[in-house]
Amino acid sequence: MITKTLQELAEYLGGTVHGDPNVRINGLAPLEGATPEKITFLANAKYAAKVEETKAGAVLMAPGGEPYGHNVIELPNPYLGFAKLLTLFYTRPHPNLGVMPEAIIGINVTMGEDINIYPGAVIGNNVSIGNKVVIYPGAVIYDDVSIGEETVIHANAVVRERCQIGKRCKLQPGSVIGSDGFGYAPDGQSYYPIPQIGIVVLEDDVEIGANATVDRAALEVTLIKRGTKLDNLVQVAHNCQIGEDCMIVSQVGIAGSSRIGNHVTLAGQVGVVGHVSIGDNVIVGAQSGVPGSLPGNEYYSGSPAMPHKQWLRVMGVMPRLPDMRKKISELEKKLNLLEARLAKE
Repeated sequence: MITKTLQELAEYLGGTVHGDPNVRINGLAPLEGATPEKITFLANAKYAAKVEETKAGAVLMAPGGEPYGHNVIELPNPYLGFAKLLTLFYTRPHPNLGVMPEAIIGINVTMGEDINIYPGAVIGNNVSIGNKVVIYPGAVIYDDVSIGEETVIHANAVVRERCQIGKRCKLQPGSVIGSDGFGYAPDGQSYYPIPQIGIVVLEDDVEIGANATVDRAALEVTLIKRGTKLDNLVQVAHNCQIGEDCMIVSQVGIAGSSRIGNHVTLAGQVGVVGHVSIGDNVIVGAQSGVPGSLPGNEYYSGSPAMPHKQWLRVMGVMPRLPDMRKKISELEKKLNLLEARLAKE
């Protein structure tokens, strides 16, 4: 078990200690359940009153918060500090087990140092695997794939032929990289499948959630740029390009040949039609539909998606529509009577 003084933790996080710097901490806990050897955190001011009741040995909080007599590490982003301490206390490096028995390895496979390939993993021909890569049981890597160093591919994930996976990527269980794009040419009453001969490229530090799918391009590249994270059950269609540091939340569907800018957030169940562009720093609220391109640096909601403030006004009107319809009907009747009376005069 790792134990650190509060001062050591503050130096690790780049924060400032208020209280006893020699208090020893061996892990993290929530505000309600923390014990004196644990550190907790306050990331949302609406829970500030719970700090008074916690029994934690210390609290991570933003500058200016009320410590209620507790030891504190102040730092601008307590939630980020919480994440870093979880990594420090609970994340352990993978053991260097090499290629284990019952893993299936093709020909002309190039492997780096300190790798872990578990039983039941299948590695195709002409695959390149970087240093410290981990491939769990049931994962299938097709021919001519390249995998960058420190990437982790979890159980039953699939990377199809010729796709390229960058450094420090994570593929969660059941994810599929490089499945065929949904392309068919009408042929009378039926459809002729269009061969999807492109690839998928994941740049460094991309993470793909469980059962998420990224389709290969019809001709060139489906690209997900550095640092982007896909949640579980996300679908990215062929020829799409997604920028850097995007957050694509569960059940989002992005149709073919769409272009997503940098630092875009698509909340749960957003649907994006094909061949549109979404600018940098856009946020699209949950269950929104995006039928056309969206300029950058804006928050959108609704279906069809519109600027969020406009959507709030629209939603404010919606519950009143039945009464408004009734009043309009009454006014229409009065207007018709007035017009009939005037016509007689």
